[in-house]
Amino acid sequence: MAQPSTQNVTTTAAKFLTRCFAKGETIALLLRREVPCTIIQRIVQLETVIEPRYLSWLAQENAAGANIHVSANPLRSDARRRTKECIASVRHLYLDLDTDGETRLSALRASDAVPQPNAVLSTSPGKYQILWRVEGFSLEQQESALKLLAVTFGGDPACTDCNRVLRLPGFLNCKYEPACQVTVEYPGDSIWSSDDFRLDLLAADAILSSRIYVARKHSSNHTNSERDWAWVVDELARGKDPAKLTRKLALRRRDKPNPLYYAQRTVDVASARLWLIEGMPIDDVVTLLEVRRRFEIPVAFCRARAREIAQTAQRTIARRRIA
Repeated sequence: MAQPSTQNVTTTAAKFLTRCFAKGETIALLLRREVPCTIIQRIVQLETVIEPRYLSWLAQENAAGANIHVSANPLRSDARRRTKECIASVRHLYLDLDTDGETRLSALRASDAVPQPNAVLSTSPGKYQILWRVEGFSLEQQESALKLLAVTFGGDPACTDCNRVLRLPGFLNCKYEPACQVTVEYPGDSIWSSDDFRLDLLAADAILSSRIYVARKHSSNHTNSERDWAWVVDELARGKDPAKLTRKLALRRRDKPNPLYYAQRTVDVASARLWLIEGMPIDDVVTLLEVRRRFEIPVAFCRARAREIAQTAQRTIARRRIA
């Protein structure tokens, strides 16, 4: 691929950086060469990076074979390294789709479990990095959400740490021969909170924990979600039809942002837990969940969803044994 013009590169990179970070914030840049393997890290303020001279230097390094990356989260102003302890705040949730990217991106766009992304980077043909601008997340909540995003949509499970770096749009991805330009589109400008992501990792962990349920089952302080969980588990154990249970629960919980999503997930996690306790192999559990929702969930998303639910159920069983 021909080297893009320096002006186009720097304009694209500057636009991305100023959308992602605020004036005065400190960010990390990582320059990585494949051959010979060398890494240069620079920790600088946003204003410094978007200066024409600095962007031109990055373009020269990129033309000479260095891949250009930027931190996903801003760093503390006194930071000298890019460690978790140096993260100033959680700015983005992100997802790497590096296998079957077109199908998985389509599934993500069709899903009501996540809001519209703020940026979709095409890092090479069929490979994407998805970003959501967020606020109100702790580092622990961010990493938990990143793991569930990867499991749910088939992303790279290794790319779930809060000090992650992303490719900087405009520059060439020099990992391949020929190199390809990293492009970006901006589907939306909203800033999202944890309530906008209905992946429910933290909520599910709390609601579905048998240890918590047993400790509270005689308490008057248990939540509506815990009561829903106890009712669904009891009805399934008595042989009630999962489809009817899903409809009844969705009607009961019309206060939820998406009652059907909530009901489907609660019934399916409870079913998976019962099957696993009975000794069913997890792959068979995944198949049963997939078949159950094959006419309700987009095909490209259904398999990944079924596996994530089976793994969530598996974790609840493990916690009960530890307790």
